[in-house]
Amino acid sequence: LDFLPLKCDACGELFCKEHIRYDDHKCSSAYKKNVQVPVCPLCNAPIPVQKGEIPDIVVGAHMDKDCKYNPAQQKQRIFTNKCLKPGCKRKEMMKVVCEQCGGNFCIKHRHPLDHDCKGSGRSTSKA
Repeated sequence: LDFLPLKCDACGELFCKEHIRYDDHKCSSAYKKNVQVPVCPLCNAPIPVQKGEIPDIVVGAHMDKDCKYNPAQQKQRIFTNKCLKPGCKRKEMMKVVCEQCGGNFCIKHRHPLDHDCKGSGRSTSKA
């Protein structure tokens, strides 16, 4: 079953199903429907381009003036909380502070018995 004719939504002319695509009938009005928004390669922000402007020039101008790219932000480390147990080189994303001595430790050494706690004299459970 073939539904003829098909009307091109860009130029308004009638075509068969083999020629309805813009490229197939060399549509002169295809640019009206070709709406692409370039994205800044540094900050990944969409850059609005007005009709008649060259996208490469607009993106270049954005990179020179308005770009919010911060190279220092890319190098921020997540695991910055180093374990204070001598010999341990593990780092955690969040601080794990001992309630008795106040030191920062990794998950493995977080309990007072695991890091030879020298904190307050409260007795700790061996459980």
